[in-house]
Amino acid sequence: MQSYLSDAGLGGRVARCFVPRLYWLGRIIAMEFRVAIRAKFLIVLSFMISGCDQHSSEDTAIFESAGPELLASTDDMQTGAADFDRSTHPGKGLYEENCSGCHDGTVSRAPHFSWLEMMNASAVYQAMNDGVMSVQAEALTDEDKILVTEYLTRTKLQGGAALQAIEPPMCTDSDSGFDFSSPAQAVNWGHDTNRYSPSTVAGLTGPEIPNLQLKWSFVFPDAFRARSQPTIAMGTVFVGSQDGRVYALDLETGCARWTFSASAEVRTGIVLSLSETPISKDNPPLAYFGDIIARLYAVNALTGELVWSLKADEHPSATLTATPAFYEGKLFVPVSSLEVIPAADPEYECCTFRGSVLAVDGTNGSVQWRHYTIPEEPSETSRTSIGTRVLSPSGAPVWSSPTVDRKRGLIYVGTGENYSSPTDGNSDAVVAIDMATGTRVWTRQSTSGDAWNVACMMADNPNCPPEDGPDFDHGSSILLVELERNKDILLAGHKNGTVYALDPDNKAQLVWATDVGRGSIQGGVHFGMSAADTLLYVPINDMNNTRNGDYLDPEEARPGMHSIDASTGKLLWSNVQSNVCFEEDEFCDPGISSAVTSIPGAVFAGHLDGFVRAYASENGKLLWEFDTRPERIGVNGITGHGGSMSGAGPAIVDGHVVINSGYGLYNHEPGNLLMVFAVPK
Repeated sequence: MQSYLSDAGLGGRVARCFVPRLYWLGRIIAMEFRVAIRAKFLIVLSFMISGCDQHSSEDTAIFESAGPELLASTDDMQTGAADFDRSTHPGKGLYEENCSGCHDGTVSRAPHFSWLEMMNASAVYQAMNDGVMSVQAEALTDEDKILVTEYLTRTKLQGGAALQAIEPPMCTDSDSGFDFSSPAQAVNWGHDTNRYSPSTVAGLTGPEIPNLQLKWSFVFPDAFRARSQPTIAMGTVFVGSQDGRVYALDLETGCARWTFSASAEVRTGIVLSLSETPISKDNPPLAYFGDIIARLYAVNALTGELVWSLKADEHPSATLTATPAFYEGKLFVPVSSLEVIPAADPEYECCTFRGSVLAVDGTNGSVQWRHYTIPEEPSETSRTSIGTRVLSPSGAPVWSSPTVDRKRGLIYVGTGENYSSPTDGNSDAVVAIDMATGTRVWTRQSTSGDAWNVACMMADNPNCPPEDGPDFDHGSSILLVELERNKDILLAGHKNGTVYALDPDNKAQLVWATDVGRGSIQGGVHFGMSAADTLLYVPINDMNNTRNGDYLDPEEARPGMHSIDASTGKLLWSNVQSNVCFEEDEFCDPGISSAVTSIPGAVFAGHLDGFVRAYASENGKLLWEFDTRPERIGVNGITGHGGSMSGAGPAIVDGHVVINSGYGLYNHEPGNLLMVFAVPK
């Protein structure tokens, strides 16, 4: 096992600001702002980040009987966390006295509190004990460190016993090794955002789909979310996890070939390098991925040994959520952030983050260029009613995996909202970048005037920009589809429920626009569509309870799977998923937030209700479904269960369907499973 948790130069910088200061949320609570946190926050944290045409009676009942629902505390965001009262925990005072002054979002390279609380307990403790924060934590006793760790991670450690990592069963000499004859395929995020596995790659046909059975499952230890896109290559499943470990698991048995420990949760997919030279021990592919505190890694895909690592962005709220794209030895790395969270502090000067894309040499990690989604640096544009500086333009994070256009030498990304006012023309946009130089070629904005941060969820918080949303990101990767007569088209899904077709040869001129879903902050297209030639699959979320104080009319909702003719924009079919959630399932919803994956004759989707489903390409008929939520014992001997599926979608290679289940954040159902399906031989 390889471990990496260091950041050269951080210790001295942080030591100079090691002074008492309350964490922003504590101050907000003290100021009685906590009463009006809206669940709009749910989408920002993650990415600011379906019977045909049926509507359920359950949906209608919920709409008619329920009142507006608000959150009392951001602690409620982690729906899989055990009940934990931070306000009275003894670690609270220790954190405020010793840590909050540097982790309040104002110190470069020091991760904001919102990232620390999402880290694994063992990683937090190790950083204070003998890692990057050991100098700053010298005055703390071991008991103090455990209390701070408990406070941050909301975990009862019982004297430190829970800090011991649970190791998976390792493959033995009798297990088959890596299959060098089966290298990574250029499908899914990292290589092709169309998320289509042709028959030669999928190894699965439409008639076989109803016979799919669970082959094995792996339970991520002490986790309640599983959101890293799996990759199948060399007879191995590569996947990241909540505690920061990346696993290389044998596709047949689930035993581990190696594990690697990153600094924090690995939410991105695992991208393997492609090479025309045959794979060997002397020519191993590299595996690339990023963690939630914005560190990018390259490891030897055969051994798990670290090759290089770099900090993709020094901003304290920066993060890597989207999977990097690999092309001809170069990585294109999108950077997003959660600076919208510290902006909820009325004294926080919002905002200084700008989204960006880096071009990185895949061999040695050297940065070749960086392209900011907002060209100019933020500067003071006004002051709030209490005198706090407002800095703009800011925001426009990149939540989705870049699309590589080999023919035109471009990459395409979508951007999110501005964080502060006034807005600019770079938010909620599709952007084309020259992949050789990093220069902007064109910009096409889908929603203008969208400025939003978490202050807008508070009662009369002066840091909320006047625009107050609507927070309509392009969180789904752009698709590049070849039409007849050598004509290409770009397809962009949006949270407003609309799909846009753009002309890449005419500066993204609009070709057609089709309204598919109702859209909202919790609606429309979230993480990813799929295209099989000119057949476009559009997953729609459209939650009725948006958790921001609104219940939307279920009669207008379209949660489920839809298909569009990419040539014309015509809606071909819709399979609106009825609500099968039980009344006691508070965080269960029928929609599709996760990315979808298609093969010839079918498309696969993981739903927020915990079911993975396959639909027929021709008419949207349900071919197969599987409930991932019941408890299961994984091949690693741990009991776990599935839950809502969001973010990553299925990987379909060599007759196997591999998918994560569990998304215990932002009012979705928790779970901690990796599931592998196949047709029995």
